[in-house]
Amino acid sequence: MDSLFSIEIASYLSRSIELLSAIFVFAVGLFILIAVTLYIKDRSQKESTILRNYPLLGRFRFIFEKIGEFFRQYFFAMDREELPFNRSQRSWVYRAAKDIDSTVAFGSTNDLRQAGTIIFINCPFPKLDSEEAHLGPMMIGPYCDKPYSTSSVFNVSGMSYGAISKPAVLALSHGAKKAGCWLNTGEGGLSPYHLEGGCDLVFQIGTAKYGVRDKHGALSDTQLQKIASHHQVKMFEIKLSQGAKPGKGGILPGIKVTDEIAVIRGITAGLNSISPNRHPDVSNIAELLDMINHVRQVTGKPVGFKTVVSSCGWLEELCALINERGEESAPDFITLDGGDGGTGAAPMSLMDNVGLTLNEALPAVENILITYQLRQRIRLIASGKRINPSEAAWAFCAGADVVTSARGFMFALGCIQALQCNKNTCPTGITTHNKDLQRGLDPSNKAIRVANYHRNLVKEVTTIAHSCGVAGPRRLKRQHARVVSYNGLSIPMVDLQPYPIANPAR
Repeated sequence: MDSLFSIEIASYLSRSIELLSAIFVFAVGLFILIAVTLYIKDRSQKESTILRNYPLLGRFRFIFEKIGEFFRQYFFAMDREELPFNRSQRSWVYRAAKDIDSTVAFGSTNDLRQAGTIIFINCPFPKLDSEEAHLGPMMIGPYCDKPYSTSSVFNVSGMSYGAISKPAVLALSHGAKKAGCWLNTGEGGLSPYHLEGGCDLVFQIGTAKYGVRDKHGALSDTQLQKIASHHQVKMFEIKLSQGAKPGKGGILPGIKVTDEIAVIRGITAGLNSISPNRHPDVSNIAELLDMINHVRQVTGKPVGFKTVVSSCGWLEELCALINERGEESAPDFITLDGGDGGTGAAPMSLMDNVGLTLNEALPAVENILITYQLRQRIRLIASGKRINPSEAAWAFCAGADVVTSARGFMFALGCIQALQCNKNTCPTGITTHNKDLQRGLDPSNKAIRVANYHRNLVKEVTTIAHSCGVAGPRRLKRQHARVVSYNGLSIPMVDLQPYPIANPAR
């Protein structure tokens, strides 16, 4: 009987080996067939020189080129080497969002000798936490029927529903409510998911006027009133331009234009949504002020504009015209974006080479407002790559009343900088409408991380302010920072970019 069992085992093993051998031979044959087919195809095609000269082998170049950015991110780049955000910047946000220890040991890895590095000037007798003054809320829009008061110094910058997903918007909405900050809707209109969390909202009016347009694409007073009727909508922001694409409107690929998004925006589903490169009804400074005042009158709420600055002459003309018309005609706020800002999709030429960085633009714009005695009338909101405490603290030193961030909150949601925002393939579910990929983003969990990130960033900016001897972030001034020059020595920021003397005649 044992002999019979052994024979059956041997027979079974023999059949298994024969089957595996057949599979192996088939696989090798299939591989050879595919290789030969690709070789002939590469050799005969005329589009790619590499594939024509090096058939089959040339394909590895494209594979390595594709995966190279991921290998550099995880294996080769140092902590402070990557762009647009290095590993050190991202890691701080991740830790802050998870509310885990963000302290470091042994010493800083930040080279303080590099030109442009910001050094904050600590006071020999810093403010105690117990001495922190209650600065009170900041009011925006004193000439409005419904001015807005807020105590939040750090808020969520514009990200459209469409550019980001439903669960991402829900997480930001609920998280902003927990944090007590506002959420900018972005130019894609007001969705139910912005409203669901109950947070304060800033409605952005883009050049295509999504959500407030009539059937011809013009600004609709009826739609404006409808949006303003939501008590959560506190302000309106007219977007002239943004950092990643100054001089070009928003781009939403057709694959992201779902039926729901089409209804919210007032466009056709499935087609690329490309906004005009400026507001067709705003071609000069006077028309900009006219639009601001019209929206303010229709809605009764504060109205400002968002822009990237390259030259300041037009802003001086704007301020001169405001003084001529009366300060009530001024925008209630100006949101400044740096030329190195981010977006889901933009031409590389605009993203790389157009517009001043916030480091240069923000002090220059504040100087213009001071010169024309409009600094107290117009609030300054700083946006663009302010995701860590030191970057936000610098913005307050440079003149910001408020700092906003989009990509910082995206990292809090779990963004891994996969650089696939424009492809509907975001692996973290933030910038995709693929339900399978969205499944990994739990809004209830991520809302907590959004609130944690906000709280920890404000806490550390406040720590920097106390170290400088002032009561809070809004009390930081240029004399509280120094900038490292090319010789490795630092220069006081107030000397590098001095305050002007206000001209009473203006």
